[in-house]
Amino acid sequence: MPQSTNRITIDAVLSWRERSGKLIAGVAASAHSDSFKVPGDGKPVANSSHHRINPEAASRTVPSIKSAAKYLANPGLISLGGGLPTSEYFPIHHLEAKVPLPPNFSEANTRESGQILNVGKYDVADGLGAYALNYGPGTGSPQMLRFVTEHTQIVHNPLYANWGCSLTVGNTSAIDMAYRMFTQRGDCILAEEYTFATAIEAALPMGVSVVGIKMDSEGIIPSVLDHTLTNWRPQDHGGATKPWLLYTVPTGQNPTGATQGKQRKQDIYIIARKHDLYIIEDDPYYFLQMQPCGESRSVLHLERDTSYNVFLDALVPSFLSMDVDGRVLRLDSFSKVIAPGLRVAWITASTEIVNLFIHHSEVSVQTPSGFSQVLLHKLLDESWGHEGYFGWLINLRFEYTMRREVILQACERYLPKEVASWNPPAAGMFVSPVTKYNFKRLKLTMQLALDQDQLEDAPQGILEDYTGN
Repeated sequence: MPQSTNRITIDAVLSWRERSGKLIAGVAASAHSDSFKVPGDGKPVANSSHHRINPEAASRTVPSIKSAAKYLANPGLISLGGGLPTSEYFPIHHLEAKVPLPPNFSEANTRESGQILNVGKYDVADGLGAYALNYGPGTGSPQMLRFVTEHTQIVHNPLYANWGCSLTVGNTSAIDMAYRMFTQRGDCILAEEYTFATAIEAALPMGVSVVGIKMDSEGIIPSVLDHTLTNWRPQDHGGATKPWLLYTVPTGQNPTGATQGKQRKQDIYIIARKHDLYIIEDDPYYFLQMQPCGESRSVLHLERDTSYNVFLDALVPSFLSMDVDGRVLRLDSFSKVIAPGLRVAWITASTEIVNLFIHHSEVSVQTPSGFSQVLLHKLLDESWGHEGYFGWLINLRFEYTMRREVILQACERYLPKEVASWNPPAAGMFVSPVTKYNFKRLKLTMQLALDQDQLEDAPQGILEDYTGN
């Protein structure tokens, strides 16, 4: 199974940025990832996914007002079109935020020696200040689009040439938009048998049902996925034709905590090619892949100081990094690694799919909050840079590893193995105990036993904690 092996380094990204010259972007100026990618020789072009696009999405084109945005980056241009308020009437002069300075990321360090980011209306590098408070392009600001494009190339380095990114207002919104792009009423989509509730609840009002695929400790079981598709009978599923859209949370899965390993992903991707599946890779927990269970705190502290290359090498490769066909739509987010209230995320896919997302954004959510984008730009690009951001992610890995150890110790202490079992998560925020009893029936049995002072019918392993004796 092909996979990106030649990593694009931070030095290569910064060198290309310098060679490309100063980023010039006016109010609501459009931009595309191709402007920011380090060129790669010899990569193939992704296959078209046009046959998977529904009529609504296929009919979307560039909105007439937005079509003029390409001219707004011209130096000296004064636009008299559109209803863009003049920035001198924005009643906000500047914003301040105190942030950590790498590698001192703790709250205490930030209070004592953090850096003050000052975002003024007119004094931000690349002119982002006033622009951030005005209308913006469907891709997100050129400055943030540049950062996430570079970040995606450093981490995943897609195998085909015509890929791109676009900012979104969060993965939940991106899921909704993807369903509206790919599905029609009466369709079925595939997902883990236990999955992110919102992914199901977004589909159902559209008349789209979700078929769960059996899981083990690594998530979707490939043989079950293949069997389901090979033996699909519409009459068993309300007349729905064979599904071709797979929604998956491959890392630290919500709600089970399962993480698909490299071989598991390769096996699933092979099945996707066999059955012409399109994969929505919803991966907000990707950088919360934790250190091994049971290592001493001193060892974990040493690994906290690792380089970003060693950190990236330790991550399970993404579906995006294996994709040779353009059959993966990847959803990334700052929600789990910076702050969910910012409502800034991004998608990566073939430019065919990305352009349809942009057209949809331009007539709906338009763009993420300008406040959020300018704050992220100041933090990630002007202050930390790519290496500082990876330092923050490495720090998060350590902190969440420590929290996982605490919750696993609590499980060992308070969840009797006669009642429940669990797998230590390799990533994410979830530990999902599997119960051996029907708890509604168990609770009733326990209460009756206590009321009648007859405890012999209750599992002995939970008596002490349940009764306090």
